[in-house]
Amino acid sequence: MLRLATTLFEFEPVMSFRRGVVRQSKFRHVFAQAWKAEHCMDDVRVTRVTWEAPLCAANPKFIALIVEAGGGGAFLVLPLNKSGRVDQNTPTVCGHAAPVLDVQWCPHDDNVIASASEDCMVKVWQIPDGGLKAPMTEAIVTLEGHSKRVGILAWHPTALNILLTAGCDNLLCIWDVGTGELVYQLSDAHPDLIYSVCWNKEGNIICTTCKDKALRIIDPRRGTVLKVKEKAHEGTRPMRAVFLSDGKILTTGFSRMSERQLALWDMRDLTEPMAIQEMDTSNGVLLPFYDPDTNMVYLCGKGDCTIRYFEVTDESPYVHFISLYSSKEPQRGAGFLCKRGVDVNKCEIARFYKLHERKVEPISMTVPRKSDLFQGDLYPDTAGPEPSLLAEDWIAGQDAPPLLISLSGGYVAPASKHKDTLRGRPKLPLQSANSGPAATATPVTRETEVETPAPAKVVQETEAVTDKARKEEDQLNEILAEVRALKAVVLAQGQRIDLLERHLARIEDGDV
Repeated sequence: MLRLATTLFEFEPVMSFRRGVVRQSKFRHVFAQAWKAEHCMDDVRVTRVTWEAPLCAANPKFIALIVEAGGGGAFLVLPLNKSGRVDQNTPTVCGHAAPVLDVQWCPHDDNVIASASEDCMVKVWQIPDGGLKAPMTEAIVTLEGHSKRVGILAWHPTALNILLTAGCDNLLCIWDVGTGELVYQLSDAHPDLIYSVCWNKEGNIICTTCKDKALRIIDPRRGTVLKVKEKAHEGTRPMRAVFLSDGKILTTGFSRMSERQLALWDMRDLTEPMAIQEMDTSNGVLLPFYDPDTNMVYLCGKGDCTIRYFEVTDESPYVHFISLYSSKEPQRGAGFLCKRGVDVNKCEIARFYKLHERKVEPISMTVPRKSDLFQGDLYPDTAGPEPSLLAEDWIAGQDAPPLLISLSGGYVAPASKHKDTLRGRPKLPLQSANSGPAATATPVTRETEVETPAPAKVVQETEAVTDKARKEEDQLNEILAEVRALKAVVLAQGQRIDLLERHLARIEDGDV
């Protein structure tokens, strides 16, 4: 009886946590939907390595999947729109001598991907447009500096060609991929195996989790540990941590009773978490995926059949449970598509690629809206592919926020409402009432006009005016969307020009 009372007491915070979701938020009704079977990728031999990583990475062009390979390590790169059966003879990236443990796409070049392996090496690959036509064995850059297997990769969010790696030798290494040079190495920051690494928004500090149960905040350029939280989660199973856009840190881990936990921390004071919640008693490690545009966190547990999603706000209890997507089959891993790749026409705010044993299943997170117009409140400006800094600028101590772009350029007006509009082109000028699709088969003449009863004529004129107004409104909305897209392009190019001019000035001054 006492044990039962204790159990109810332990789970009471979770219940109150879920009861508190009735609040004003545009993401309160996010709807998760798996794609139909014909749009999935079938016959994909997902790797069986026992490594707590997503095993998958996606960007607007490609999806990369770590697969089974004999005699070495390999991963598969497929176009993002690939569906149906994947042929067993499909070429792979197969230059590692041991299983691949992690893959990550470069945020500043959709054709560049890094891979980490048990062979202690990190390789960087240039994927041709359209995907691989033959097996790829030669990397453009090979990074050698770890003495044990490498299982964690993290590209710098704003600086070009800066890559962080972490291995089972407890080392953190930061590389300039452009030169292949090891620019920073932290050898004494972690006494045990590193579980996760994450950059903050501007890329001047990182947070890490370790097998010693500590959460650390580190300045990688100075090589100093700024803050440590011992026993952020008291369980012995692996922890994960991600930086939020406002500087807070969200962690997942296990309690002393092996319950899975989610905690939110204020970086300025790690004494106690701002919020902590118990989930369940499953053994699967919770992999957190964070969307800075919507401030939403998605939790995918390896071996689970569910994806939980939350919204983080400045109001207590800070982490608000939204909903849970559940399916019949457990996931081996999951890839999270960056915001530039989602379908804004369908109000899709996030997309996962769920790895089954022999299948890859896309899952869309959408916010249902009645309007067919671009929903600007769901899509604030997001990080674009242009870097804010060059590698040497960041190494020299500079910091900069990411360069943002508008997603309105990805919006295409529905063809059903704009049949006279060519996809991707501006709408043609409005035609007169008696021409084009709106014209009647028989022109109205003076004789027929005299024979038309007055009420019917009024109705016809009213309908014509209404139709014209509707066309004008549709045309205006489309022009506004195109103007916003062009403004975003001009802004991005202007920022790129400024960056190149600064670099040119440094070259002329002899600093480079």
